[in-house]
Amino acid sequence: MYRMAVFDEPLLIHLPQRKEQVECSLEDVPKSLRRERPPAIPNLEENQVVRHFFRLSQMNYGIETGMYPLGSCTMKYNPKICEEIANWEEFKNLHPYQDVETVQGTLEILYNLEKLLCELTGMHAFTLQPSAGAHGEFLGILLAKAYHEFNGEERNEVIIPDTAHGTNPASASMAGCKVIEVPSDKEGMVDIDALEKVISDKTACFMLTNPNTLGIFESNILEIARIVHDAGSLLYYDGANLNAILGISRPGDMGFDIVHLNLHKTFATPHGGGGPGAGPIGVKEKLEKFLPVPRIKKVGRKYVLDYDCPHSIGKIREFYGNVEACIKAYVYLLLLGKRGLKEVAEVSVLNSNYMKEKLKKARVFDIPYKDLKKHEFVVSCERLRREKGIRALDIAKRLIDYGFHPPTIYFPLIVKEALMIEPTESETKEDIDRYVDALVEIANEDPEIVKQAPHKAPVKRVDEVFAARNPILTWKDI
Repeated sequence: MYRMAVFDEPLLIHLPQRKEQVECSLEDVPKSLRRERPPAIPNLEENQVVRHFFRLSQMNYGIETGMYPLGSCTMKYNPKICEEIANWEEFKNLHPYQDVETVQGTLEILYNLEKLLCELTGMHAFTLQPSAGAHGEFLGILLAKAYHEFNGEERNEVIIPDTAHGTNPASASMAGCKVIEVPSDKEGMVDIDALEKVISDKTACFMLTNPNTLGIFESNILEIARIVHDAGSLLYYDGANLNAILGISRPGDMGFDIVHLNLHKTFATPHGGGGPGAGPIGVKEKLEKFLPVPRIKKVGRKYVLDYDCPHSIGKIREFYGNVEACIKAYVYLLLLGKRGLKEVAEVSVLNSNYMKEKLKKARVFDIPYKDLKKHEFVVSCERLRREKGIRALDIAKRLIDYGFHPPTIYFPLIVKEALMIEPTESETKEDIDRYVDALVEIANEDPEIVKQAPHKAPVKRVDEVFAARNPILTWKDI
């Protein structure tokens, strides 16, 4: 089992500095460009810097280290061949200002990727420009608003379920919309009666994840689509959980009009650490003319960047998206093919339900709502909190001592003391068994040991409220 290294590693600014003065007044540099003093950065030897970051890496945890079951994050293994191909000189040395004639191969890859994503989701057209899922959501709301404005309607309300990802209301608010929340029913799905009461001629779209963040497939999705479309609104698909239905069902066939995907989740381009991510947006034909420019078009045997789109909402970022991430996703799709992608969904759902059933039989956690789950599931630690004073946060911290990365905690908000677990298709039965054994053992441990965890990590329990209220965003503030 993984055990992280523990070094008493200081910050770079606290490492021993070279004493000699750095000369910065070179005669060959114009006086107006000369520094009056050396830059305010640590003056270190190369070996100091290398050892510092190597030690930090040994105290870190990643998908190469072990199981990383963050719910709704799909932290699957990223095949190294995708990284290697994206790092080819032919891709790495491209420049966005190159003449389009010199990047035909890359444009062909991006064009083909758009077509593959259309086939997988049942959409008519895609843009690869958004830099992340939330960026894609923001674009999706802008597209919905543009569609309604084109049709002479002013719609500024967005409906979301109470299980929605936090970025859904944030993206809608950023786009200038009022957010309306609908509750879940006793099965953990959208309450149809509540939806019918709030949808109106002011509704721009209904944002929905399917399967939802409880890991439950919205079996009433066709009825939901009918209600939304009868009101003249649009149905928006948050693609964070697409991993569960790859090659099995398609959002377009369920009635969704707009789809955002996370290439850095479903299609194994690495994510975390700030990116780069990619959040492509797909649309039905009636929305295509509003997509951002430029569009990649094929004219004869050539590929062009088309800016002649009079109804486009314009540009949403510089250049053409995170091309490297798109190349990795394209390689992943070609590696797996149709059968492989379906197997991804099947194994991810199998792993999730196997893990859920083992935890259910242990009888230490409660698993609310509908029993059959898809790629992820949510357990409640509320009984442990009442009986032993152990909270979800305590269990997450104690898992670190066992050499595991914690799952998502306290989400979705409708489950008290939630642990949200997504093992993905990457994990073996042995990995899952060890994780379940650790969770059960922690639940039966001395509560005081659990509440003071982690004990073996480089950093012990931190005051997270204080940290959130007093952020230190640069080493200069230390």
